[in-house]
Amino acid sequence: MSPALIKMWVALSALGLMFIAVMAIMLSRTKLKGVFRILVSTFAYLCMFVAGILMLLVVFTGPTN
Repeated sequence: MSPALIKMWVALSALGLMFIAVMAIMLSRTKLKGVFRILVSTFAYLCMFVAGILMLLVVFTGPTN
């Protein structure tokens, strides 16, 4: 695969992680209580952190030839 296609897949996976994080936060705030709420929230914030790192990687690597 070309470097541009790899960057596209990395960016798409970051968007997917952001979507999962948003859904998990909504679930934990509305439906869950106790330990499960903390676990799901931690998972969601971890997904958001990884997605942010991936987006920074895509943005700062610059354009491909």
